[in-house]
Amino acid sequence: MKSYFDLIDQTFEFPTEEFKVNGKYLEFHGISLHDVIKEHGTPLKITYIPKIAENIQRAKKWFSDAIAKHNYKGDYTYCYCTKSSHFEFVLDEVIDNDCHIETSSAFDLQIVKSLYQKGKIDKDALIVCNGFKRPLYVQYIQELINDGFNNCIPVLDNLNELDEYKSRIDKDFQIGIRVAADEEPNFEFYTSRLGIRYSDINALYTDQIKGTNAKLKMLHFFINTGIKDTAYYWSELSRFMYKYCELKKICPELDTIDIGGGFPIKTSMTFEYDYAYMVDQIVENIKWICNKSNVPMPNIITEFGSFTVGESGAIIYSVLDQKLQNDKELWYMVDGSFITSLPDAWGMNQKFILLAINKWDHPFQKINMGGLTCDSMDYYNSESHSSELFMPLIEEDEKLYVGFFHTGAYQDSLGGYGGIQHCLIPAPKHVLIDKDEDGQLFTTVFAEEQNHDSMMKILGY
Repeated sequence: MKSYFDLIDQTFEFPTEEFKVNGKYLEFHGISLHDVIKEHGTPLKITYIPKIAENIQRAKKWFSDAIAKHNYKGDYTYCYCTKSSHFEFVLDEVIDNDCHIETSSAFDLQIVKSLYQKGKIDKDALIVCNGFKRPLYVQYIQELINDGFNNCIPVLDNLNELDEYKSRIDKDFQIGIRVAADEEPNFEFYTSRLGIRYSDINALYTDQIKGTNAKLKMLHFFINTGIKDTAYYWSELSRFMYKYCELKKICPELDTIDIGGGFPIKTSMTFEYDYAYMVDQIVENIKWICNKSNVPMPNIITEFGSFTVGESGAIIYSVLDQKLQNDKELWYMVDGSFITSLPDAWGMNQKFILLAINKWDHPFQKINMGGLTCDSMDYYNSESHSSELFMPLIEEDEKLYVGFFHTGAYQDSLGGYGGIQHCLIPAPKHVLIDKDEDGQLFTTVFAEEQNHDSMMKILGY
């Protein structure tokens, strides 16, 4: 009978840059996951920090190459979307790689203040403030700008937002306008609820911005589905660029575009995406439209969240037992919950790369994977390339461990990290894996498994 290794080897191009098998054990970026499990147990969250820097530098090179190739007359700036993962160890790596920050809410700006107080950023840092803003968010933006953060740019999301800044900021300051793009054709709504309608933008500039202390620096574009090689994406980008060119002719200080909506990440072993080609096409299209409209090429900002941090994350479970519920439904029950630890798998049917950690020399079988909560939806039973899920047989030699990979974006905040989890399932232990100056791997415990005392306190007991 064929082994689990045979199945993976025949189904995918394996090994990959991230994954290889040493004997019967899986390695992730050269990390012996079996050794990590022996030291820290399961369930276990892992963040491989060097992957963050690697993806940042890859994206910077793609844009640098495209700008040089097309003789593009504008600069490129990489911004990180803090909402993807707010942890300090992520922001530290982002800042170390000369990146800037995009925020979504008031408390994000407390992170900015902390980074400044610790000497990690200075007041020249670019802070792009997105989102529909409540009063506290507006207040914090005003305080930053008045304190000398001259590159803190609030991006207007509605027609009434600007008055608050003009009345409380005591000098010239920069702003952006978010354009309300049309949603993907199969989305429930036609136009995004966020941003300013195309038909309102020119009047907003001439009636409320022109001649005031607010200087329109940037036009912001966001596509919820991300940067994809589809007719929808290219048509929305072109529409946006023609609006930029139209506005530039009446607003000389406008010189920057922010093309939000990030790159996809690998959520399957069959993932294929030509990043360099997409960047090349974006730069070429922007240049062509600007030349056709006879306006200077803008500086380009991107906001990459999932692409920055997503592929650094993994979560490992033990299989506690197996249950045959009828003649054909075999369940592997794991020592965690998909609803609490991988909420996108439950809420969006998001697929992640799923591989066994050990027993690669064992036969395999079709299974369903069940979580610990009492919710019938706490399961994982298919892959993005297949409607079926296969795992090694559970036998007496050792416990089976399984890993979900590229889970580093959004899962902690959506799952309510540090708070109340469904069925009071504790948040798992979290370890960071990094490299020292000599390139040697080392592990740091970021957080132990959540204990009952913290939950009881939140609940008022």
